[in-house]
Amino acid sequence: MERLDGKRIIVTGGTSGMGEGVVRAFPALGAKVVFWGRNEAAGAKIAAETGAHFIKADVADKAIVDAAMKESVEYLGGVDVLIHAAGVAPHCPAEQITAESWYTTLNINATGTFLVNEAVFPYMKENGGNIINFTSASAFIVSPGQAHYAASKGAVNSWSRTIAKEWMPYNIRVNMIAPCIKTPMYMQMRAMMTPEQLAAHDASMAQLCIGGQMGDMETDFVPLMAFMASDGSKFITGQTISVDGGIMMVR
Repeated sequence: MERLDGKRIIVTGGTSGMGEGVVRAFPALGAKVVFWGRNEAAGAKIAAETGAHFIKADVADKAIVDAAMKESVEYLGGVDVLIHAAGVAPHCPAEQITAESWYTTLNINATGTFLVNEAVFPYMKENGGNIINFTSASAFIVSPGQAHYAASKGAVNSWSRTIAKEWMPYNIRVNMIAPCIKTPMYMQMRAMMTPEQLAAHDASMAQLCIGGQMGDMETDFVPLMAFMASDGSKFITGQTISVDGGIMMVR
């Protein structure tokens, strides 16, 4: 696995899911990490266990984002990598999506990406940097029940590719991760399924990806993220990197 010695890294959405997975892994690889989240109790616990620095922040609020970015960069003494993992993934038939749910989903996923990327730009403009945003297969292939989520991630895609080109002169690279990884939330969802539902779910997964199940946080996801955060990926920009066992074959 790539070492990240001396890398100054900011992770949003770091109190749960894949963001938390990165926060827990990267300090041991030599990185200095600041992570954001809305759950103060979880943030304090993760910070105590990893040595990473926690900042409570809502990525959909510009004033909070700008303040959190300033605090993060001051704490780190600069910033090399931004991993923007914060997001929500609601599930609802299109005809039942409420305006409130639509606004919330777009606000957190799309506007949040815009605000956090814009906030880090001034700190990367002089010396370059590495931005890693999170997208989803739902933005590329039809995903029934996730129309608003897909729309929000479609916005992330277009935004990320555009700034990858616009910010290229500043030596800032921008890539997207499209993951299908087992998280604690997914495992809780499995535990709530009936035996029949679980069997149907696993049968569908067998047709979707290699091995018939979502990827593993430690062995499949973290090594990729370490590579993308390292100098080994310095000639990659504007790309969608799928770590999903073949669910989406990007071309």
